[in-house]
Amino acid sequence: MEVAVPPDQVGFVESAGFTTVAYGPDSQTALAKNSGASLYGESAHRPWQLSRLRKLYREDWEFQERCRSELGSVLMSLTEGADLLFHGQVFEDLADNVAEYYDIPMATLHYIPLRPNGQFLWFLPAPFSRAAMTAFWWLTSRVAGNAEKRQRRELGLPKDTRAATRRITERGSLEIQAYDEVCFPGLATEWARWKDQRPFVGTLTLELPTDADDEVASWIAAGTPPICFAFGSMSLKSPADTIAMISEACAQLGERALVCAGSSGFSTDSHAEHVKVVATMNYATIFPACRAVVHHGGAGTMAAALRAGIPHLVLWSAPDRRMRGAVITRLKVGTARRFSGLNSESLISDLRQILAPQYLDRARAVATQMKTSGESAAAAADHIEVFASLRCRG
Repeated sequence: MEVAVPPDQVGFVESAGFTTVAYGPDSQTALAKNSGASLYGESAHRPWQLSRLRKLYREDWEFQERCRSELGSVLMSLTEGADLLFHGQVFEDLADNVAEYYDIPMATLHYIPLRPNGQFLWFLPAPFSRAAMTAFWWLTSRVAGNAEKRQRRELGLPKDTRAATRRITERGSLEIQAYDEVCFPGLATEWARWKDQRPFVGTLTLELPTDADDEVASWIAAGTPPICFAFGSMSLKSPADTIAMISEACAQLGERALVCAGSSGFSTDSHAEHVKVVATMNYATIFPACRAVVHHGGAGTMAAALRAGIPHLVLWSAPDRRMRGAVITRLKVGTARRFSGLNSESLISDLRQILAPQYLDRARAVATQMKTSGESAAAAADHIEVFASLRCRG
Protein backbone atom coordinates (compact mmCIF):
# COMPACT_ATOMS: atom_id res chain seq x y z
CA MET A 1 0.00 0.00 0.00
CA GLU A 2 1.26 3.45 -0.93
CA VAL A 3 0.00 6.56 0.83
CA ALA A 4 0.15 9.95 -0.88
CA VAL A 5 0.28 12.86 1.59
CA PRO A 6 1.39 16.52 1.66
CA PRO A 7 5.21 16.81 1.65
CA ASP A 8 5.41 18.06 5.24
CA GLN A 9 3.47 14.99 6.45
CA VAL A 10 5.69 12.35 4.78
CA GLY A 11 7.89 11.79 7.83
CA PHE A 12 4.94 11.45 10.19
CA VAL A 13 3.12 8.92 7.99
CA GLU A 14 6.29 6.93 7.35
CA SER A 15 6.79 6.68 11.12
CA ALA A 16 3.49 4.77 11.20
CA GLY A 17 4.97 2.18 8.83
CA PHE A 18 3.54 3.23 5.46
CA THR A 19 5.31 3.63 2.14
CA THR A 20 4.74 7.30 1.44
CA VAL A 21 4.86 9.63 -1.57
CA ALA A 22 4.65 13.43 -1.53
CA TYR A 23 1.33 14.60 -2.99
CA GLY A 24 0.39 18.22 -3.66
CA PRO A 25 1.37 21.31 -1.62
CA ASP A 26 2.44 21.10 2.00
CA SER A 27 -0.19 21.50 4.69
CA GLN A 28 0.72 25.06 5.63
CA THR A 29 0.39 26.23 2.02
CA ALA A 30 -3.02 24.58 1.79
CA LEU A 31 -4.05 26.17 5.10
CA ALA A 32 -2.93 29.56 3.86
CA LYS A 33 -5.09 29.09 0.78
CA ASN A 34 -7.95 28.01 3.00
CA SER A 35 -7.49 31.22 4.97
CA GLY A 36 -7.85 33.08 1.72
CA ALA A 37 -11.02 31.14 0.98
CA SER A 38 -12.27 32.14 4.41
CA LEU A 39 -12.09 35.74 3.29
CA TYR A 40 -14.83 34.97 0.78
CA GLY A 41 -17.11 34.29 3.71
CA GLU A 42 -15.84 37.32 5.61
CA SER A 43 -16.01 39.74 2.68
CA ALA A 44 -18.78 38.60 0.34
CA HIS A 45 -21.31 40.77 2.20
CA ARG A 46 -19.17 43.88 1.62
CA PRO A 47 -19.73 45.21 -1.93
CA TRP A 48 -16.78 47.60 -1.68
CA GLN A 49 -14.45 44.56 -1.51
CA LEU A 50 -15.44 43.07 -4.86
CA SER A 51 -12.04 43.81 -6.40
CA ARG A 52 -10.37 42.02 -3.52
CA LEU A 53 -12.68 39.05 -3.95
CA ARG A 54 -11.91 38.88 -7.66
CA LYS A 55 -8.19 38.84 -6.88
CA LEU A 56 -8.65 36.09 -4.30
CA TYR A 57 -10.76 34.06 -6.71
CA ARG A 58 -8.19 34.41 -9.50
CA GLU A 59 -5.32 33.39 -7.21
CA ASP A 60 -7.30 30.44 -5.86
CA TRP A 61 -8.20 29.33 -9.39
CA GLU A 62 -4.56 29.46 -10.50
CA PHE A 63 -3.52 27.52 -7.41
CA GLN A 64 -6.12 24.84 -8.08
CA GLU A 65 -5.02 24.53 -11.72
CA ARG A 66 -1.41 23.96 -10.65
CA CYS A 67 -2.51 21.44 -8.03
CA ARG A 68 -4.70 19.56 -10.49
CA SER A 69 -1.87 19.19 -13.01
CA GLU A 70 0.67 18.06 -10.41
CA LEU A 71 -1.74 15.76 -8.57
CA GLY A 72 -2.94 14.14 -11.77
CA SER A 73 0.59 13.11 -12.76
CA VAL A 74 1.40 11.71 -9.32
CA LEU A 75 -1.91 9.89 -9.04
CA MET A 76 -1.53 8.22 -12.44
CA SER A 77 1.85 6.78 -11.50
CA LEU A 78 0.75 5.67 -8.02
CA THR A 79 -2.53 4.06 -9.02
CA GLU A 80 -1.29 1.79 -11.80
CA GLY A 81 -1.71 -1.79 -10.59
CA ALA A 82 -3.71 -0.80 -7.51
CA ASP A 83 -6.83 -2.66 -6.38
CA LEU A 84 -8.57 0.46 -5.06
CA LEU A 85 -8.10 4.23 -5.00
CA PHE A 86 -9.01 5.95 -1.72
CA HIS A 87 -9.15 9.76 -1.97
CA GLY A 88 -10.35 12.80 -0.05
CA GLN A 89 -13.26 15.00 -1.10
CA VAL A 90 -11.00 17.72 -2.57
CA PHE A 91 -10.33 16.93 -6.26
CA GLU A 92 -12.37 13.75 -6.04
CA ASP A 93 -13.34 14.28 -9.69
CA LEU A 94 -9.68 14.05 -10.67
CA ALA A 95 -9.28 10.84 -8.68
CA ASP A 96 -12.43 9.36 -10.18
CA ASN A 97 -11.11 9.87 -13.71
CA VAL A 98 -7.91 8.05 -12.79
CA ALA A 99 -9.89 5.21 -11.20
CA GLU A 100 -12.08 4.97 -14.31
CA TYR A 101 -8.98 4.92 -16.54
CA TYR A 102 -7.51 1.97 -14.61
CA ASP A 103 -10.96 0.37 -14.15
CA ILE A 104 -10.62 0.06 -10.40
CA PRO A 105 -13.06 0.97 -7.60
CA MET A 106 -12.75 4.26 -5.73
CA ALA A 107 -13.62 5.27 -2.18
CA THR A 108 -13.93 8.91 -1.10
CA LEU A 109 -13.89 10.48 2.34
CA HIS A 110 -16.40 13.27 3.07
CA TYR A 111 -16.33 15.41 6.21
CA ILE A 112 -19.54 17.19 5.21
CA PRO A 113 -22.58 15.89 3.26
CA LEU A 114 -21.61 16.98 -0.26
CA ARG A 115 -24.21 15.08 -2.24
CA PRO A 116 -27.60 16.80 -2.76
CA ASN A 117 -29.75 16.53 0.34
CA GLY A 118 -32.34 18.42 2.33
CA GLN A 119 -30.26 18.88 5.51
CA PHE A 120 -27.07 20.66 4.47
CA LEU A 121 -28.54 24.08 3.64
CA TRP A 122 -30.26 24.39 7.01
CA PHE A 123 -31.77 27.79 6.19
CA LEU A 124 -33.86 26.36 3.32
CA PRO A 125 -36.81 23.94 3.30
CA ALA A 126 -35.56 20.43 2.45
CA PRO A 127 -36.82 20.37 -1.19
CA PHE A 128 -35.17 23.72 -1.91
CA SER A 129 -31.93 22.56 -0.27
CA ARG A 130 -31.80 19.48 -2.51
CA ALA A 131 -32.62 21.52 -5.60
CA ALA A 132 -30.02 24.18 -4.76
CA MET A 133 -27.26 21.61 -4.22
CA THR A 134 -28.15 19.78 -7.43
CA ALA A 135 -28.10 23.06 -9.35
CA PHE A 136 -24.80 24.06 -7.76
CA TRP A 137 -23.02 20.89 -8.85
CA TRP A 138 -24.54 21.08 -12.33
CA LEU A 139 -23.45 24.71 -12.67
CA THR A 140 -19.99 23.91 -11.31
CA SER A 141 -19.57 21.18 -13.91
CA ARG A 142 -20.43 23.68 -16.64
CA VAL A 143 -18.46 26.70 -15.39
CA ALA A 144 -15.49 25.15 -13.61
CA GLY A 145 -15.44 21.69 -15.15
CA ASN A 146 -13.18 22.45 -18.11
CA ALA A 147 -10.11 21.16 -16.28
CA GLU A 148 -11.89 17.93 -15.43
CA LYS A 149 -13.08 17.52 -19.02
CA ARG A 150 -9.56 18.22 -20.29
CA GLN A 151 -8.22 15.50 -18.03
CA ARG A 152 -10.75 13.04 -19.43
CA ARG A 153 -9.69 13.89 -22.99
CA GLU A 154 -6.01 13.44 -22.11
CA LEU A 155 -6.76 10.03 -20.61
CA GLY A 156 -8.84 9.01 -23.62
CA LEU A 157 -11.99 8.63 -21.54
CA PRO A 158 -15.38 9.09 -23.23
CA LYS A 159 -17.22 12.39 -22.99
CA ASP A 160 -19.57 12.58 -20.03
CA THR A 161 -22.03 15.43 -19.56
CA ARG A 162 -22.93 14.48 -16.01
CA ALA A 163 -21.63 16.50 -13.07
CA ALA A 164 -18.57 14.70 -11.69
CA THR A 165 -20.24 14.25 -8.30
CA ARG A 166 -23.19 12.48 -9.92
CA ARG A 167 -20.89 10.32 -12.04
CA ILE A 168 -18.91 9.25 -8.96
CA THR A 169 -22.10 8.08 -7.25
CA GLU A 170 -23.48 6.35 -10.33
CA ARG A 171 -20.15 4.58 -10.87
CA GLY A 172 -20.81 2.89 -7.53
CA SER A 173 -17.99 4.51 -5.56
CA LEU A 174 -17.92 4.17 -1.78
CA GLU A 175 -18.65 7.60 -0.26
CA ILE A 176 -17.65 7.40 3.39
CA GLN A 177 -19.41 10.04 5.49
CA ALA A 178 -16.88 10.91 8.18
CA TYR A 179 -19.26 12.51 10.67
CA ASP A 180 -22.03 11.22 12.94
CA GLU A 181 -25.66 10.78 11.98
CA VAL A 182 -26.75 12.89 14.96
CA CYS A 183 -25.19 15.98 13.31
CA PHE A 184 -27.67 15.85 10.43
CA PRO A 185 -30.95 14.38 11.71
CA GLY A 186 -32.95 12.83 8.90
CA LEU A 187 -30.04 12.51 6.47
CA ALA A 188 -29.67 8.77 6.92
CA THR A 189 -33.38 8.30 6.15
CA GLU A 190 -33.13 10.58 3.13
CA TRP A 191 -30.15 8.62 1.82
CA ALA A 192 -31.59 5.19 2.69
CA ARG A 193 -31.23 3.96 -0.91
CA TRP A 194 -27.48 4.64 -0.66
CA LYS A 195 -27.01 3.36 2.90
CA ASP A 196 -24.33 0.85 1.86
CA GLN A 197 -22.66 3.33 -0.47
CA ARG A 198 -22.69 6.26 2.00
CA PRO A 199 -22.00 4.83 5.46
CA PHE A 200 -21.81 7.21 8.43
CA VAL A 201 -18.63 6.29 10.29
CA GLY A 202 -18.04 9.30 12.56
CA THR A 203 -15.17 11.79 12.45
CA LEU A 204 -11.69 10.31 12.01
CA THR A 205 -9.29 11.78 14.58
CA LEU A 206 -5.88 10.59 15.80
CA GLU A 207 -6.11 11.66 19.47
CA LEU A 208 -2.32 11.59 19.81
CA PRO A 209 -0.81 12.58 23.18
CA THR A 210 1.34 15.71 23.40
CA ASP A 211 4.15 16.81 25.70
CA ALA A 212 1.86 19.43 27.24
CA ASP A 213 -0.96 17.11 28.34
CA ASP A 214 0.30 16.39 31.87
CA GLU A 215 1.13 20.05 32.50
CA VAL A 216 -2.32 21.11 31.30
CA ALA A 217 -4.04 18.44 33.40
CA SER A 218 -2.18 19.65 36.49
CA TRP A 219 -3.16 23.26 35.80
CA ILE A 220 -6.82 22.27 35.41
CA ALA A 221 -6.76 20.22 38.62
CA ALA A 222 -5.37 23.19 40.56
CA GLY A 223 -8.52 25.27 40.08
CA THR A 224 -12.01 25.32 38.60
CA PRO A 225 -12.63 23.71 35.20
CA PRO A 226 -11.66 26.23 32.50
CA ILE A 227 -13.26 27.35 29.28
CA CYS A 228 -11.07 26.06 26.46
CA PHE A 229 -10.34 28.21 23.40
CA ALA A 230 -9.10 26.15 20.44
CA PHE A 231 -8.90 27.81 17.03
CA GLY A 232 -6.90 25.03 15.34
CA SER A 233 -5.82 25.97 11.82
CA MET A 234 -7.52 29.37 11.90
CA SER A 235 -5.10 32.29 11.49
CA LEU A 236 -5.90 35.50 13.37
CA LYS A 237 -5.19 39.08 12.32
CA SER A 238 -4.27 40.10 15.86
CA PRO A 239 -3.56 37.20 18.25
CA ALA A 240 -2.53 39.64 20.99
CA ASP A 241 -5.85 41.50 20.84
CA THR A 242 -7.77 38.22 20.78
CA ILE A 243 -5.99 36.82 23.83
CA ALA A 244 -6.60 40.12 25.66
CA MET A 245 -10.31 39.88 24.84
CA ILE A 246 -10.41 36.26 26.06
CA SER A 247 -8.65 37.23 29.28
CA GLU A 248 -10.99 40.15 29.94
CA ALA A 249 -14.16 38.17 29.20
CA CYS A 250 -13.18 35.26 31.43
CA ALA A 251 -12.11 37.61 34.23
CA GLN A 252 -15.52 39.30 34.20
CA LEU A 253 -17.25 35.91 34.28
CA GLY A 254 -14.98 34.54 37.00
CA GLU A 255 -13.75 31.76 34.71
CA ARG A 256 -10.33 30.41 33.83
CA ALA A 257 -9.22 30.24 30.18
CA LEU A 258 -7.19 27.46 28.57
CA VAL A 259 -5.99 28.47 25.10
CA CYS A 260 -4.57 26.04 22.56
CA ALA A 261 -2.51 28.17 20.15
CA GLY A 262 -2.44 25.78 17.19
CA SER A 263 -1.83 27.85 14.03
CA SER A 264 -3.50 30.95 15.46
CA GLY A 265 -0.31 32.78 16.45
CA PHE A 266 -0.98 33.05 20.20
CA SER A 267 2.15 33.52 22.27
CA THR A 268 2.76 30.89 24.95
CA ASP A 269 4.60 33.47 27.12
CA SER A 270 3.27 34.38 30.55
CA HIS A 271 -0.30 35.68 30.70
CA ALA A 272 -2.75 36.60 33.46
CA GLU A 273 -3.00 34.08 36.28
CA HIS A 274 -6.39 32.81 35.11
CA VAL A 275 -5.14 32.23 31.51
CA LYS A 276 -2.93 29.40 30.27
CA VAL A 277 -1.71 29.12 26.67
CA VAL A 278 -0.14 25.98 25.20
CA ALA A 279 1.02 25.25 21.65
CA THR A 280 -0.75 21.90 21.28
CA MET A 281 -2.66 19.42 23.40
CA ASN A 282 -4.70 16.25 23.08
CA TYR A 283 -8.31 17.39 22.78
CA ALA A 284 -9.66 13.95 23.66
CA THR A 285 -7.85 14.05 27.00
CA ILE A 286 -8.34 17.71 27.90
CA PHE A 287 -11.83 18.66 26.64
CA PRO A 288 -13.74 16.44 29.12
CA ALA A 289 -12.11 18.35 31.99
CA CYS A 290 -13.30 21.74 30.67
CA ARG A 291 -16.59 23.61 31.20
CA ALA A 292 -17.03 24.55 27.55
CA VAL A 293 -15.04 24.99 24.35
CA VAL A 294 -14.80 27.97 22.00
CA HIS A 295 -13.58 26.90 18.55
CA HIS A 296 -13.46 27.73 14.85
CA GLY A 297 -15.81 25.01 13.61
CA GLY A 298 -13.16 22.60 12.35
CA ALA A 299 -14.35 19.02 11.81
CA GLY A 300 -11.94 17.40 14.27
CA THR A 301 -12.32 20.03 16.97
CA MET A 302 -16.11 19.92 16.81
CA ALA A 303 -16.14 16.12 16.98
CA ALA A 304 -13.80 16.11 19.99
CA ALA A 305 -16.02 18.58 21.84
CA LEU A 306 -19.20 16.66 20.98
CA ARG A 307 -17.60 13.43 22.22
CA ALA A 308 -16.52 15.20 25.42
CA GLY A 309 -20.11 16.26 26.16
CA ILE A 310 -19.41 19.96 26.77
CA PRO A 311 -21.10 23.09 25.32
CA HIS A 312 -19.68 24.92 22.28
CA LEU A 313 -19.28 28.45 21.01
CA VAL A 314 -18.35 28.32 17.31
CA LEU A 315 -16.64 31.42 15.91
CA TRP A 316 -16.64 30.74 12.20
CA SER A 317 -14.94 32.44 9.26
CA ALA A 318 -15.61 30.12 6.30
CA PRO A 319 -18.75 28.54 4.78
CA ASP A 320 -18.04 24.97 5.92
CA ARG A 321 -17.40 26.19 9.46
CA ARG A 322 -20.55 28.26 9.39
CA MET A 323 -22.38 25.05 8.53
CA ARG A 324 -20.87 23.33 11.57
CA GLY A 325 -21.87 26.27 13.72
CA ALA A 326 -25.42 25.75 12.49
CA VAL A 327 -25.15 22.07 13.46
CA ILE A 328 -24.13 23.04 16.98
CA THR A 329 -27.03 25.50 17.22
CA ARG A 330 -29.59 23.00 15.89
CA LEU A 331 -28.37 20.35 18.33
CA LYS A 332 -28.84 22.91 21.14
CA VAL A 333 -25.37 22.20 22.53
CA GLY A 334 -24.13 25.75 21.97
CA THR A 335 -24.29 28.76 19.71
CA ALA A 336 -22.30 30.34 16.86
CA ARG A 337 -21.40 33.68 15.32
CA ARG A 338 -19.11 35.09 12.64
CA PHE A 339 -15.62 35.63 14.09
CA SER A 340 -15.33 39.08 12.51
CA GLY A 341 -18.39 40.19 14.51
CA LEU A 342 -16.83 39.22 17.84
CA ASN A 343 -16.09 41.76 20.58
CA SER A 344 -15.74 41.63 24.35
CA GLU A 345 -19.44 42.23 24.97
CA SER A 346 -20.63 39.57 22.51
CA LEU A 347 -18.07 37.06 23.80
CA ILE A 348 -19.24 37.55 27.38
CA SER A 349 -22.88 37.26 26.32
CA ASP A 350 -22.27 34.09 24.30
CA LEU A 351 -20.26 32.47 27.08
CA ARG A 352 -22.99 33.24 29.62
CA GLN A 353 -25.48 31.61 27.27
CA ILE A 354 -23.61 28.34 26.72
CA LEU A 355 -22.68 27.99 30.40
CA ALA A 356 -26.38 27.67 31.28
CA PRO A 357 -27.21 24.20 32.68
CA GLN A 358 -29.47 23.19 29.78
CA TYR A 359 -26.58 23.34 27.31
CA LEU A 360 -24.44 21.03 29.43
CA ASP A 361 -27.35 18.59 29.84
CA ARG A 362 -27.98 18.54 26.12
CA ALA A 363 -24.25 18.20 25.31
CA ARG A 364 -24.00 15.16 27.58
CA ALA A 365 -27.01 13.59 25.89
CA VAL A 366 -25.59 14.14 22.40
CA ALA A 367 -22.22 12.69 23.47
CA THR A 368 -23.87 9.32 24.01
CA GLN A 369 -24.85 9.29 20.31
CA MET A 370 -21.32 9.95 19.04
CA LYS A 371 -18.96 7.23 17.83
CA THR A 372 -15.58 7.13 19.54
CA SER A 373 -12.42 7.72 17.54
CA GLY A 374 -11.61 4.02 17.63
CA GLU A 375 -15.09 3.05 16.48
CA SER A 376 -14.91 5.52 13.61
CA ALA A 377 -11.54 4.27 12.37
CA ALA A 378 -12.63 0.64 12.61
CA ALA A 379 -15.90 1.33 10.78
CA ALA A 380 -14.12 3.18 7.95
CA ALA A 381 -11.54 0.42 7.54
CA ASP A 382 -14.21 -2.30 7.56
CA HIS A 383 -16.27 -0.55 4.89
CA ILE A 384 -13.24 -0.07 2.65
CA GLU A 385 -12.15 -3.70 3.00
CA VAL A 386 -15.61 -5.07 2.27
CA PHE A 387 -16.07 -2.70 -0.67
CA ALA A 388 -12.71 -3.61 -2.18
CA SER A 389 -13.28 -7.35 -1.79
CA LEU A 390 -16.77 -7.20 -3.31
CA ARG A 391 -15.63 -5.12 -6.28
CA CYS A 392 -12.66 -7.39 -6.90
CA ARG A 393 -14.89 -10.48 -6.89
CA GLY A 394 -17.38 -8.64 -9.11
